[in-house]
Amino acid sequence: MLSQTLQGLNPPLHTLQRRSLGNIFDTSTLESLRGPVSRIADTLLDRLAEQLRTTKEADFATMVGEEMPAATISHWLRLPHSDHDLLKSLTHGQAYAQELLPSKSQLAQANEAAGGLREYFTPVIRERRKALGNDVLSDWIRVWDEIEPDRAVADETLYHLVMFIVIASLETTSTLLSNMVWLLDQHPGTLAWLRSHPEQVPQAVEEVLRYDPPIHLTTRVATEDTVLSGFRISRDEVVHVMLAAANHDPDHHTDPDTFDITRAGSHLGFGGGIHYCIGAALARLEATVLLESLIRRFPTLRVTTPPVWEPRVAFRRLTALHVTER
Repeated sequence: MLSQTLQGLNPPLHTLQRRSLGNIFDTSTLESLRGPVSRIADTLLDRLAEQLRTTKEADFATMVGEEMPAATISHWLRLPHSDHDLLKSLTHGQAYAQELLPSKSQLAQANEAAGGLREYFTPVIRERRKALGNDVLSDWIRVWDEIEPDRAVADETLYHLVMFIVIASLETTSTLLSNMVWLLDQHPGTLAWLRSHPEQVPQAVEEVLRYDPPIHLTTRVATEDTVLSGFRISRDEVVHVMLAAANHDPDHHTDPDTFDITRAGSHLGFGGGIHYCIGAALARLEATVLLESLIRRFPTLRVTTPPVWEPRVAFRRLTALHVTER
């Protein structure tokens, strides 16, 4: 099913669908989202603080890491808060379809989740069309109703666009947020320096994305015969790109295995080319807002046990990160 979404398409169809979304996270949009994202972060951190006061320990991954992207994307698409748990569950299941060697049970889970996402978003699009508003999904419906005269085809395209954006936004950003806390906890000197240099927060987010990105692997199919670094690749051959390894390439990064939040330069944490993550700017905003609040409000926050990871390579998922205040 994901072969029909943006990440599985090539031009000219990819170009058409990508342009139909517009510049979804331009400067003005991000500024309009900063307030809501800040309020979401404050609400979640209030709950985290209360949990820490009550039980002395909390799971940051479930209380904040997974909740913040769900609340943000729901606000942006005007989806009910009551649907957060359902959307998280469905996207977690569907992400198995991205794995390098998914098992039969994982593929079955992914297919079931894909069906659930279709069942969820089909009526959402239908009902939104009946009462178009001043929101991004209404804008996309207007665009596709002009592009495609066949309503069924337009709705199918809209479904794939929205499904892909939701999956990518929830899975990758939640991992980024929790992994950010874990990596900084493992580098206490760096964290202490960051507390006194909060202006460096955006660069700290970039270093988390470089050092241990949410997506370690992506798959491509060669469109023509080529030679890459001395290796011959034939047309239609499947190529697995290890983004995390590229981010540790010593030819591109000085001392690449050192976590250095003052590091300058680019990385492949959001991929590259025409398939560069369209939600990168939103993920950066969420991570920056959250980290700014964390270092201000929780000066003694510490991780109590190593994180628990879902056994994935592509769309990685950090399922538990227990923290306390010392």
